[in-house]
Amino acid sequence: MKSANRIFMCTAAVMLAALVLALSGRHNSSSAATTGGDPTVDQILEQVENKYANSKFSADFIQKSTLKAMDITDMASGKVYIKYPGMMRWEYEKPDQQIIITDADKLWIYRPADNQVMTGKAPTFFRDGKGASFLSNIRVIRQKFDISLEQSPPEESDLFYHLKLIPREKTLDISEIRLLVSQKTFNVLQVTTLNFYGDETRIDLLNFAFRDDLDDSLFSFEIPKGVDVIQIDE
Repeated sequence: MKSANRIFMCTAAVMLAALVLALSGRHNSSSAATTGGDPTVDQILEQVENKYANSKFSADFIQKSTLKAMDITDMASGKVYIKYPGMMRWEYEKPDQQIIITDADKLWIYRPADNQVMTGKAPTFFRDGKGASFLSNIRVIRQKFDISLEQSPPEESDLFYHLKLIPREKTLDISEIRLLVSQKTFNVLQVTTLNFYGDETRIDLLNFAFRDDLDDSLFSFEIPKGVDVIQIDE
């Protein structure tokens, strides 16, 4: 059961990473004005695109994953590094160490405690709603999802935008995605993913740092000698 939970956590993280990368897509250079009334969904998305386009950044994350059928809730935390286009590195620190790395082509999931590396093609792993169709391109998100601006609780009305994404093509992997966006910075602060089984994964992103020191080598992985290697391509 512990192994199954870790696999669930990996999948949830990858889904989030794909979404974050999508918010780093290319954009129109014009900036949407959000003054003079409530902003539209398109204006909010454009501001997010402007913030993340061609970016390199890191953040801390806290993840809460709930498997409804088993009444199981897992907590995890660590560090994430993102580099446009399509590169990411998730370092889980608690409760178990594991690393998810992609250079936008290859994927590695390394679990030191299990002496195991899962590897394959990133586009294959990210398909079926897990990211391949919208990596690094917010326009594809607009094509794949119906996006609405939800009413914020009164105490958050001047702090956050709540966006709801409903996939136009039904899958079991994703039934809804919720984004919490800062009104001040347009940083994506929280992503909640739900599926048709009632499972929910919420990841809070903290301590954003846009930076220029993320070398490509951070998004590659040399498989240690003696570890079990599992191919996950179909």
